[in-house]
Amino acid sequence: MSEQTEAPGRRRFKPILLLPLAIFLVLAGLFLSQLLSGRDISAIPSALIGQDAPETNLPPLEGSSLPGLDSSEFEGQVTLLNVFASWCVPCREEHPVLMGLAQDKRFVMAALNYKDKPENARRFFGELGNPFSVIGVDANGRAAINWGVYGVPETFLIDKDGKVAFKYVGPLTPQTAKALLLPEIEKALAGD
Repeated sequence: MSEQTEAPGRRRFKPILLLPLAIFLVLAGLFLSQLLSGRDISAIPSALIGQDAPETNLPPLEGSSLPGLDSSEFEGQVTLLNVFASWCVPCREEHPVLMGLAQDKRFVMAALNYKDKPENARRFFGELGNPFSVIGVDANGRAAINWGVYGVPETFLIDKDGKVAFKYVGPLTPQTAKALLLPEIEKALAGD
């Protein structure tokens, strides 16, 4: 038997060294295809779209004169449900947009106050104003789980049939309200 020896200074090629490069190239290709697809990669789908709004019965905000959140009230009217908390910085940023939307009396503005202290929520409204006619307090966060909430703020549009027609994750801006939310509100009001 003869043994082959490598020439001095010459290294043997090891295919295993190409594995990290191959993984990198596959991942880069996936990311590039996502970017070039034109899809909104920030959009988070909701299994609730087209389904009945989750059964919800939350107590009112302590110290306010507004009713709590009762999903049986959704039917027969268009409702915009905003999930917020006083400790949420983006909720403060989107609040002027909600105040503007509240000027349109063709739909109900409802709130789900998520894991908040009543005094903090009242102070939040005292500082920024209150666009809501209904505020339900979800002290332990269980109702938010039923709604499929990822984090605050989130906004749901419930149509006249009590079905979830639209969901927006993150703070509403004047641009997103105009481009995404208002057309959906108009569709829900028209019964489409």
